[in-house]
Amino acid sequence: MMNVFCKTLLASALASATLASAYAAEPLTVYGKLNVSAQSNDENGDATTTIQSNASRFGVKGDFELSSSLTAFYTVEYQVDTGNASSDNFTARNQFVGLKGDFGSFSVGRNDTLLKISQGGVDQFNDFMNSGDLAKLFKGEVRAAQTATYLTPSFGDFVFGVTYVAEGNDVKSQFAQDGFSAAAMYGDAKLKKTAVYAALAYDSDVSGYEIVRASLQTKLAGITLGGMYQQQEQTYKYNATTGQPVEVSADSATGYLLSAAYDINAVTLKAQYQDMEDLGDSWSVGADYSLGKPTKVFAFYTNRSMEASNDDDKYIGVGLEHKF
Repeated sequence: MMNVFCKTLLASALASATLASAYAAEPLTVYGKLNVSAQSNDENGDATTTIQSNASRFGVKGDFELSSSLTAFYTVEYQVDTGNASSDNFTARNQFVGLKGDFGSFSVGRNDTLLKISQGGVDQFNDFMNSGDLAKLFKGEVRAAQTATYLTPSFGDFVFGVTYVAEGNDVKSQFAQDGFSAAAMYGDAKLKKTAVYAALAYDSDVSGYEIVRASLQTKLAGITLGGMYQQQEQTYKYNATTGQPVEVSADSATGYLLSAAYDINAVTLKAQYQDMEDLGDSWSVGADYSLGKPTKVFAFYTNRSMEASNDDDKYIGVGLEHKF
């Protein structure tokens, strides 16, 4: 049923993009990317070759001016898993509707939390979920189904915001608790408008964790440098036997991440190291080669060492990405 719906959405979006809209003041933007890699995944001493999708996606977004001071906006986005054996390979990503104006912006629906958004571009291997993505060691990369998010207007280069995650989100992920994610962000995460991007974020009972995260990015001598500090503590978990959430009393763990990227003509060289106390560490290196503005080929290698395992996990791959 989901696959039929998504095919209908795709056809409707493409038709809307190519035909004249009945409402010229409400343009519809169709966007997405396909990122597919061929890679070897050596996990627990067992190597497997895969052709896998890395957060490939398809979406539509737009806005509509309601008045000189109020605009409605929306996003409907799906992830497309090209490596899934099933033809029903669409899963929901961010899907929300909101209003924006001089007061800032307010949106409701399925969305990333402010703590997740606050990382900016620090994670150089973002979306490589089976290898170098920071989510393998750091908690807090949460996209929740039932959220309300408010962002203030910009004060100089500062923006503040908060995400509310409703307790009805999912008992297995939100554990029947109201969650809050707040962030203070400075500068431009792409480092085009400001020389520095910095953020401080906090999660309270979001997906069963309390988290403090500080992120920093800057450019020095043409090298993009990134750093992240995180302290995380589990507060709730799900008891499969009783079907009820259980409060957890656990020690907090501290982690950090360091990343760097350097452009040499059409090539971007990347490196990243991260460590989380009592869990493990990983390091990744990679290179992107731009074939044009929307298209690149890439290669990467990740080595991850987990405290609970005697063998390091190793990932090596090459791939192609095209954005539209």
